Amino acid sequence: MREAPRPARLWPGDVVRVGAVGLRTRPLRAFLSALGIAIGIAAMVGVVGISSSSGADLDRTLAALGTNLLTVEPGTTMTGERARLPTEAEAMVGRIRPVRTVSAVGLVEDAKVYRHGRIPETETRGLAAYAARTSLPAATGARIRSGTWLNEATARHPAVVLGATAAERLGVGRAGPDVRVLVGGRWFTVVGILEPAPLAPELDTAALVGWPAAEAELNFDGHPTKVYTRSDEEDVEQVSGVLGATANPESPNEVEVSRPSDALAAKQAAGEAFTNLLLGLGAVALLVGGVGVANTMVISVLERRSEIGLRRALGATRGQVRTQFLAESLLLSALGGAGGAALGAAVTAGYAVAQGWPVVVPAWAVFGGVAATLAIGAVAGLYPAVRASRLSPTEALATP
Repeated sequence: MREAPRPARLWPGDVVRVGAVGLRTRPLRAFLSALGIAIGIAAMVGVVGISSSSGADLDRTLAALGTNLLTVEPGTTMTGERARLPTEAEAMVGRIRPVRTVSAVGLVEDAKVYRHGRIPETETRGLAAYAARTSLPAATGARIRSGTWLNEATARHPAVVLGATAAERLGVGRAGPDVRVLVGGRWFTVVGILEPAPLAPELDTAALVGWPAAEAELNFDGHPTKVYTRSDEEDVEQVSGVLGATANPESPNEVEVSRPSDALAAKQAAGEAFTNLLLGLGAVALLVGGVGVANTMVISVLERRSEIGLRRALGATRGQVRTQFLAESLLLSALGGAGGAALGAAVTAGYAVAQGWPVVVPAWAVFGGVAATLAIGAVAGLYPAVRASRLSPTEALATP
């Protein structure tokens, strides 16, 4: 008895070539379908990458500035009024054994800061004058951008160091003996300008004068409004527990103790919640792209009925026809996924570089995104592939 002819096998290379036929013959349609997938993947990779880059920048900042900074400031009294720290608060905090560095600033009431005397008194632009200790940079991690910090000599004279935002709002680009600003109605020479201080943002909008000069020139009352302390990492929790009672023994409940690095971490956590929202939008875009692929494949099957019938007549099995169209759907999705991953990584890199962040594109986001597109491509192409395989040769060839 004569054996029935066996259908030719499709090797993996043959499957790819046959699956790419529809993409080559209809390039614009393939491009537009892949674009829908690419937009969704680019959105997801970009969101994850930008969030990861922001987190890496926060980690780098905390590594440079340390997480062992604690601050003490007055809270509110029982009657709801603003409390005051004792004038000895800084000295008392410095006596805590694990504390390595202590410093303080004190708000100088009614001392407005202006570039010159022709500005209306109501236009303060949110700037305030503070008395500052010479040890402030060591405690807060603040760095000088221009000029120098206050020393024992300049702290006793009309010299001022401007925060980064204060200098910008006053139009002061550099420090120097010929650069002066009005502080509390008196001229002060700008001896320094600070870089932005992430752990002490109140310094950004401050005009900082020496503690002795503030008392002599601006009638400063000597009460600190914020005390900064540094201790060893392993002692931070212990120090935090006694700071309030040490800074104000008579009214420890009127003292607020905080850890600035926790505020930065909380800000990052809030950003992650927004990231999850954007990821959801990216997933929706990816789903829409998958629907576009499915639509493209269904139309492709309808338009290529004659081709399907001819292949079946020449001996192609249903499984081979099904494999052809499923491969075409997977190739279309893979092109969109690879392009979207590359676009998302490029967007992340561009944004991170513009912000001065380290560029971090998690590998799991890239490979996970491409894997998701392949899964969506398989699901989107399954029905059209099965539909194509069920066409009989005579029915397909009879189609005009």
